[in-house]
Amino acid sequence: MSTQTLTIGKALNLGLRRAMEDDAKVVLMGEDIGRLGGVFRITDGLQKDFGEDRVVDTPLAEAGILGTAVGLAMRGYRPVCEIQFDGFVFPAYNQIVTQVAKIHARSRGRLAMPVVIRIPFGGGIGAVEHHSESPEAYFAHTPGLKVVAVSNPVDAYWGIQQAIAHPDPIVFLEPKRRYWDKAEVDTAATPDPLFASRLVRGGDDVTVLAYGPMVKTVLQAAEAAAEEGRSLEVVDLRTISPLDLDPVVDSVRRTGRCVVVHEAPVTLGLGAEIAARVTEACFHSLEAPVLRVGGYDTPYPPSKLEEEYLPDLDRVLDAVDRAMGF
Repeated sequence: MSTQTLTIGKALNLGLRRAMEDDAKVVLMGEDIGRLGGVFRITDGLQKDFGEDRVVDTPLAEAGILGTAVGLAMRGYRPVCEIQFDGFVFPAYNQIVTQVAKIHARSRGRLAMPVVIRIPFGGGIGAVEHHSESPEAYFAHTPGLKVVAVSNPVDAYWGIQQAIAHPDPIVFLEPKRRYWDKAEVDTAATPDPLFASRLVRGGDDVTVLAYGPMVKTVLQAAEAAAEEGRSLEVVDLRTISPLDLDPVVDSVRRTGRCVVVHEAPVTLGLGAEIAARVTEACFHSLEAPVLRVGGYDTPYPPSKLEEEYLPDLDRVLDAVDRAMGF
């Protein structure tokens, strides 16, 4: 049977396995990804089946992981680097933004850089500092990088394979608190394009946008709103660089209202860029300002406070109420 019930974590595991079977140049690199299978067990069993030369346990040195990946990519390999937690990516930030993102342009197109950087991101698992961050805006702001944020097992299974096959470097964001969410995945289907947003719930009153871990939160908010007679249209952006806003613009021109939701702090987050572009494209259709819901402009708090920090149904529905109040 080609249809299976998979968690996001298992979907990623099977997607990585299939990519490695299809292309012998695919190499996985990361801390504890071999015998242990990674902190979240995403690479479980892969070193046993593909060997230590293709599933490489690296030292605790993110800059070294990415620097090695650059050299491998130049020699025709397709390295997939796991960053153990979102907050651990910053030692590699220099390599990512000054090397990985720029070598294709620097070489006038002669050198491809097919590197995938897998990053579990976001909060909600009761972890300590550096384990619950949302650094996507840093990478979306960097020309030369593409940034994907999956929200469900179907996109996890197909998206990781599409990212690995893509010629450009991709930061692949995985919502760590959703790793155990389940859905039916047809492994024989034709997947949606990687860099396309998707309408996941139709509605008439307000367009609500999200990506990664917040898609589930927004869908739950839409269910709650429906009980009060409000109809929310929900769009999963899926990729945040490049942004596919055509379906968003079509939706906002119908609803006249838009709310953008993400976990990252609101100031200079993705919501700011989206709000500007939606306003430019839909100015004469808007009945209210584009509103943003996100984390607060503070460092991520201790785990006892994270439920107060993370956007939830109440904060999404409050923004919907404010949008409807204009």
